[in-house]
Amino acid sequence: MKREIKFRAYRKSTQNTCDVLSIDFENESVLLSDGDEEDISDVDLMQYTGLHDKNGREVYEGDVVKLHQVVLSPDDTIGWVEYTAQYGYSIRFGKRRCRQSDWATDEGAKYEVIGNIFENPELLEAQHD
Repeated sequence: MKREIKFRAYRKSTQNTCDVLSIDFENESVLLSDGDEEDISDVDLMQYTGLHDKNGREVYEGDVVKLHQVVLSPDDTIGWVEYTAQYGYSIRFGKRRCRQSDWATDEGAKYEVIGNIFENPELLEAQHD
């Protein structure tokens, strides 16, 4: 299975998110969709997961998502998308994790992107570990 590789960047200086046009690892810089070039250490990169939420929005690492999964709880749960070598993409709920195989199915997305951990950290404050 082949998926598109692309990134978004959270620019620390202006506290906003932009699409990434290119990454120059040799010069340690990132070209953003607004035409600005930033030092790679001045941004947080978020990779596209290849998935779309229930509204068709692309899902990136660092996105805050609302998930309805009866296995976890009968109510909607809010977590963030994280990548680890051990589990791949998963949704983190404090110390708990929901693996991609449990939430990203072909039966239709049951999750919705509602923000990201950089611009909307308050969305995670109400959640318990």
